[in-house]
Amino acid sequence: MARSNLKHVTTVFIVETVEPCVAFWVERFGFTAENQVPGEDGKLIFASLKQGDIEIMYQTRASVLAENPAGAAELNGHSAALFITVDDLDAAERAARGAPVVKPRHQTFYGSTEFYIKDPGGNTIGFAQFPASAK
Repeated sequence: MARSNLKHVTTVFIVETVEPCVAFWVERFGFTAENQVPGEDGKLIFASLKQGDIEIMYQTRASVLAENPAGAAELNGHSAALFITVDDLDAAERAARGAPVVKPRHQTFYGSTEFYIKDPGGNTIGFAQFPASAK
């Protein structure tokens, strides 16, 4: 297989409303809102958030459908999870306190300690810490 020229991967979550998702990452995890695009009603239809090399994007379902109404069926039933490795799982857990828990802290067969929550957009976010020897 030939090597590709991929340089960066960013998650784009499709949600009903962007603002609660922006607040979630900014207030709890110290991200910075980089790009914010309001719709005609002044509410955000897109936002990107960044912390160091980590970037997360959110776009409203309505704006995606406005761009491509024929793609409505493709948006239904799809889900994804964002998986984030951290140096301090306790700090991530404190920051996530109050978010709906999908799976509480647990040890995995591949050596990490993890927990999963839901963000305000309903997306699953997992946080994992690997032992120092695995880094």
